[in-house]
Amino acid sequence: MEAVLPVLDSAVRLSVPLILAALAGLFSERSGIFDIGLEGKMLIAAFAAGAVAGVTASAWLGLAAAVVASVAFALVHGYASITQRGNQIVSGVAINFLASGLTAFLGQAWFSQGGRTPPVPAGGRFAEIELPGAEALRGVPLVGPVYAELISGHNLLVYLAVLAVPLSAWILYRTRFGLRLRAVGENPAAVDTAGISVAWLRYRAVMIAGIFCGFAGAYLAIAQSAGFIRDMTAGKGFIALAALIFAKWRPWPVLGACFLFGLLDAISIRLQGARLPIVGEVPVQAIQALPYLLTVVLLAGFIGRAVPPRAGGVPYVKEH
Repeated sequence: MEAVLPVLDSAVRLSVPLILAALAGLFSERSGIFDIGLEGKMLIAAFAAGAVAGVTASAWLGLAAAVVASVAFALVHGYASITQRGNQIVSGVAINFLASGLTAFLGQAWFSQGGRTPPVPAGGRFAEIELPGAEALRGVPLVGPVYAELISGHNLLVYLAVLAVPLSAWILYRTRFGLRLRAVGENPAAVDTAGISVAWLRYRAVMIAGIFCGFAGAYLAIAQSAGFIRDMTAGKGFIALAALIFAKWRPWPVLGACFLFGLLDAISIRLQGARLPIVGEVPVQAIQALPYLLTVVLLAGFIGRAVPPRAGGVPYVKEH
């Protein structure tokens, strides 16, 4: 148990940005807007959070800046995909390139630290929260260590990410907005015939995606780390997309898939520098590539057939 708990704790922390980004993709793609730009929105959000929190020493202002920046990029994607009926994949890729270049340029221009932001002071980060009774239960066999070390001791954004999963499930399956959102991703013409604006529904979906990516980026810069570094998302947006497909666009399986990918990442970190039987010491680069390799293997061999929303990726043209 002593050896397992640190790995599981690390997996929880590493899965948080994946959960938030995958939920962002869930709302966007359920509405019929494919979102390859999750990576770019997370990156611009991380930069905004690190820059603002570093200057103001306020984690909440950093989070607000992250959400604003991410939603702005989401609206650019929405304008290109919904209003101009452009290619959604091309728009998403453009968002990723723009975010990567813009964060590096602004980071160097404003802070002259090679694209980094200044270290965020203690007040600019989300601190860990000790849940009630964690210390008192620590000595209780099995239950105590799990509660004290695995459940307690995370920052606010970790708990919000976990709570976002049932909230998303409730919105999608128990509210009128969720019903319409799922319908517009399957048959936008029927939704339009009912007198509901397809464009406005899809814009709301991409804005929700922007909010989730804002939280994911803020987590990377001012909760998991203490500042922004260049390209710090490191492909997490694409892993989140893989988790979303693995979960077949459903909220609860998204939680499980993201935790699985977080666990693979945590194990790869523990294996760095380790000597394996027969093989000997494995190069660090091979260990770092392990989560991405296993992602491909899982998607190729265990997912079965994943059917995206039928109207996904197809611009809606109103028939007169």
